[in-house]
Amino acid sequence: MKASDLLVKALEKEGVTHVFGVPGEENQDLLFSLEKSNVTFVPTRHEQGAAFMADVYGRLTGKAGVCLATLGPGATNLLTGLADAQLDKSPVVAITAQGSLDRLHKESHQAVDIVSMFRPIVKWNASITSPQIVAEAVRKAFKLAETEKPGVTHLELPEDVARMETDKEPLAPRRVRRASPDFKAVDAAMAVIRDAKCPLIIAGNGAIRKLASKHLRDFVGKTGIPVVTTFMGKGAVSGKDPRSLFTIGLKARDFQMCYVDRADVVITVGYDVAEYDPQNWNGAKGKRIIHIDFTPAEVYEYYQPDVEIVADISATLWELNRRLAEEKIGFDPRRIQPLRERILDDFKHAALEEGKPFTVPGVLALLRTLTKDDDILLSDVGSHKMWIARNYPAYEPNTVIISNGFASMGIALPGGIAARIARPGQRVIAVMGDGGFLMNSQELETATRLGVGFTVLVFNDNDYGLIRWKQEAATGRSFGTALTNPDFVKYAESFGIKAYRPRTVKELEHALKESLASGEMRLVAVDIDPRENLALTKRLQQDLCDTFDFKL
Repeated sequence: MKASDLLVKALEKEGVTHVFGVPGEENQDLLFSLEKSNVTFVPTRHEQGAAFMADVYGRLTGKAGVCLATLGPGATNLLTGLADAQLDKSPVVAITAQGSLDRLHKESHQAVDIVSMFRPIVKWNASITSPQIVAEAVRKAFKLAETEKPGVTHLELPEDVARMETDKEPLAPRRVRRASPDFKAVDAAMAVIRDAKCPLIIAGNGAIRKLASKHLRDFVGKTGIPVVTTFMGKGAVSGKDPRSLFTIGLKARDFQMCYVDRADVVITVGYDVAEYDPQNWNGAKGKRIIHIDFTPAEVYEYYQPDVEIVADISATLWELNRRLAEEKIGFDPRRIQPLRERILDDFKHAALEEGKPFTVPGVLALLRTLTKDDDILLSDVGSHKMWIARNYPAYEPNTVIISNGFASMGIALPGGIAARIARPGQRVIAVMGDGGFLMNSQELETATRLGVGFTVLVFNDNDYGLIRWKQEAATGRSFGTALTNPDFVKYAESFGIKAYRPRTVKELEHALKESLASGEMRLVAVDIDPRENLALTKRLQQDLCDTFDFKL
């Protein structure tokens, strides 16, 4: 068989169902091999969209999403989406074409060194220079992409190698057992927890992978220790849990800091320094830290754990829970109820009022009342991301998808397509600003062609709103952020998509209800008043802990 046939057979062996990408001349052999396979090739309108789809697919399933591009500009267009997957810890395998080996030693049409270009943003990559190594290269790419912490691997297939014959067969995947926790480290962690007066759990994105959320919830239930999550850890513990203090991640000091400041012990579970700087919660360097993760802690002066349990997170929490069954350690969750109630009250104050302008937190508050616990909301990057992280509670893991490692604009719309493919039984809402929407709005055609249905919610302020927010908060003015936009309703309708531009709260509620119930591609464009952004900044400049009675 041809090397391209073997590569596709290897994809089938890995359980790949979809490959997202853009066709090209140099990857045509691989495309025709896909045509004969059980793998569905999804042509996208831009390689960045393909990479984002693979990113979200990998994050939701735990299996590597696969994206495909041709050489040169096709490959370089993947870079942003792949960097996003790498820093967000999403398993992705990228495949790019290349010119024939006999022309790579000299200047040649569209030929650049893609392997070297990709190397700084992937876990591993290689060029397949012989058909005899295809099977090994594919197996290694998937094994490394899916191994904790997951990330991106990349294979380059030159066009002449793709046509070469081989008698090799795919290698079968083998399950790899992750390490169990060291008993001495668990003993040390238990001793620290036992001595804690005011403990806190920070759950990061690792807490929603590999069944970690289930065991974390058991741990919280047994100990009563309060929990905050990072943006990407939302849903690790339900926002309905009385021990949940929702989300941290804003650089400003929000209500949660009233407890975080008092915490003497912080247990981090699947926490990434890249997502939220520990200096924001351990600025005085005085907290005792228990680090629970698949990999050792980053070396950083504000993050020096007393105990590191480097092992499978689920297994670590399972062992801690087993110890807790033998030894009673408990913290009264009623101590944090005044704080939790104050946070919930702040959410309620965002509610929309008829006759007043729409605001992002107000729309989100309404949306949350209309969505189910397991509906999936994908957030693009912009000012709305901050409000989603802060004000939109998550009740199940992987139901609020936020890019916060690389934090790339343009992910939500293509990500919505991947979410509908990965989780066909769940409703999907892709939320974005006008800036992020127009970065990959061409993928509306991909969605309609595939027949996937979800709600696209576009917040429109004719601005790069997050940058304006930061500029005005820092200097009192903004520059270079203003935009003009097309008529989003007519734009959506040109793709055959029903769209809404509500003007009243009643119209907004009707549009959201109808869109969610339809199961079809629908777009809801909401003109919003961005003044609420700076209003939040000013509120968070106060000492919020003095605004209500909270004493431990």
